[in-house]
Amino acid sequence: MPTIPSFITRYFTKEEPKPPPISTRAAVSLLVIYTVIYVAPFYLSPRTRPSPTLTRDAPSVIRARIKSVLLSCVVCSLITFLILTSESLATTAEALHALGYWPVGLVETAKCFLLTTVLFAGPLYEYLVVDEGWREWIALRPVAEVFNEPTRWRNIVAGPYTEEVLFRSASVPLMLAAQTSVTSTIFVSPLIFGLAHLHHAYEFRVTHPGVPFTAVVLRSVVQLSYTTLFGAYATFLYLRSGSVLAVFVVHAFCNCMGLPRVWGRVYPDEGVINNRTGKVFRPSVIWTVVYYILLFAGAFGWYRYYGVLTESPNALVTIKM
Repeated sequence: MPTIPSFITRYFTKEEPKPPPISTRAAVSLLVIYTVIYVAPFYLSPRTRPSPTLTRDAPSVIRARIKSVLLSCVVCSLITFLILTSESLATTAEALHALGYWPVGLVETAKCFLLTTVLFAGPLYEYLVVDEGWREWIALRPVAEVFNEPTRWRNIVAGPYTEEVLFRSASVPLMLAAQTSVTSTIFVSPLIFGLAHLHHAYEFRVTHPGVPFTAVVLRSVVQLSYTTLFGAYATFLYLRSGSVLAVFVVHAFCNCMGLPRVWGRVYPDEGVINNRTGKVFRPSVIWTVVYYILLFAGAFGWYRYYGVLTESPNALVTIKM
């Protein structure tokens, strides 16, 4: 069974029992408000609002939105900090721990990252070996692309960081302060994280008016499913590590990898035509066999070691594994 954080349990003494500083309903309501604060500014200005001639991938839109979400994160984090430090619920140090800022958690970050790479063993093999992505990393091209391409910076750095600050650092402590069960914290708060991405359906519809409405809905349902699932995983890691840096690194890595392939054959990135000779390239079936072996082995390895690799003295809750 999980234990309640020490800064919460001290608030409830046998001599003077007190109700939670906020209710679960209030905590969830604040999460919804945080989501509105995060998303609504995108549509308040013509500089950030998509149109048939202006997409969310336009550099000007990306820059303006990054400034907006950074401000939103500061506001929401400050609200959570004030709630945690009110009525002697937590000291400043304890509140910063609940927000995942201190201790920084470098060891926890490395362990959570290792656990996630184990889960992605198959996709990593496809990218690094089959597609020869290792050549790009030797030249550090992916790093250069992050700093030089606005969409890469948004998807790999700004997006993951601000989303983890808002939906983990600023949100999870509210659920704990409300004495919400760990199970509900792990699976309810990420649902709001998933719903926060539904505005992409509107943006996609505006910039792709020719796409059938049913296809847009299906696309949104798929996105809601995997963002909610990832949100649950990130919340679990956050509770176990007590580090916002750890979940940011994992989020950035998952954004780099995308959804793992679960069907079809593995082909080199250049396709079945050799660019140098123009001849049809026939990839070996061994590549596909190795990929699926690693895919299932990675899933088993993740299941086998997720308890060990997320164990930390900085955990916000103690979950019996």
